Amino acid sequence: MNKRKRKIVVAIAGSSGSIYAKVLLDKLSQMTDVVVGLVLSDNARVNWKLENHEDFNAVGYSFKEYGKQDFYAPFASGSAQYDTMIICPASMGIVGRVAAGISNDLMTRAADVILKERRKLIVVPRETPFSLIHLRNMTSLTEAGAIICPAIPSFYSDPKSPEEIAATVVDRVLDLAQLEHESYRWGE
Repeated sequence: MNKRKRKIVVAIAGSSGSIYAKVLLDKLSQMTDVVVGLVLSDNARVNWKLENHEDFNAVGYSFKEYGKQDFYAPFASGSAQYDTMIICPASMGIVGRVAAGISNDLMTRAADVILKERRKLIVVPRETPFSLIHLRNMTSLTEAGAIICPAIPSFYSDPKSPEEIAATVVDRVLDLAQLEHESYRWGE
């Protein structure tokens, strides 16, 4: 009997930190046991080009990408049974809209679906400092079942490049998504 591939939604929102999304997509592209649906905000595309020095479409990921208003995307409905959604990086705008239950585009609709179906929503905020409004929105998401995994890198693995620094966060995200991957493990 074939094992069902894990279905993952990756949403790239408009905050700085596109290196986290790039490292995440690079790692997911190496996995054969996942299906990835992808949605980007307009600002995500701008930041990708600014920070990664390349147009997102030129990278050539093989994931199925959906338009930000494509409510016919499979993960716009719980019946498609997507297991996990990762918003990386997450702007405080997307955090606030999801926390308030506003489903005005595919990204917020997918997050709403994941939460209502009691599946795993992993939010990787990349803004600083946090205002009280930001903290309350993240608290609301946590109370609704989301996992907040801030883009706060660790350094005990002695990372040597910006990509390796970003991987310290992305590896935690992949662990939270329960995806098997190679990573630095404390004490091993």
